[in-house]
Amino acid sequence: ATPVKLALAGAACTALCGSITTAITLLDRTLFDNFRFWVVGSLARADIESVWQTAPFIAVGLLLAVVVARPLNAVAIGDDMARTLGTRLVATRATGALSVVLLAGSAVAIAGPIAFIGLVIPHIARFFAGHDYRWILLWCALLGPTLLLVADILGRMLARPQEIQVGIITAFAGSPFFLYLVRNRKVATL
Repeated sequence: ATPVKLALAGAACTALCGSITTAITLLDRTLFDNFRFWVVGSLARADIESVWQTAPFIAVGLLLAVVVARPLNAVAIGDDMARTLGTRLVATRATGALSVVLLAGSAVAIAGPIAFIGLVIPHIARFFAGHDYRWILLWCALLGPTLLLVADILGRMLARPQEIQVGIITAFAGSPFFLYLVRNRKVATL
């Protein structure tokens, strides 16, 4: 599982799911209008009912993230060393992936796809926390919502009385930062 393979697999899955979604939404005009606002990512339509509906998934995702944090530290130093330390690589990767899917899926269900928070925040968290995933996860839990809140406030202030959706603001802020990371840093493998 290299970053290039993960990115290509993600792009392929995105294209497939995007085409299915487009086909479904084009069949119903009302559904298409709702989808248009959801797809840019916005906190304006998020409500407490959505949070309660996704709460079990968030709880399980958080629990799995806490459980897998220590084994991820071993995996980060290399497969051979992780095996030597007794880490089950397949189980660790599967648990980490399931945690990410549950947490990211819950967030997307509530507010839509808000770009770059999941890509940029872990790198900023690593700057503060070092390489210990237990601390990285804690910093991500603090920095992610902070960036989201700041982007939402900016989106509401910049285009008054209208609103720029938070997904657009995070894409404008996150794209240059992510390009900087790709260009100037070694990308970590998992």
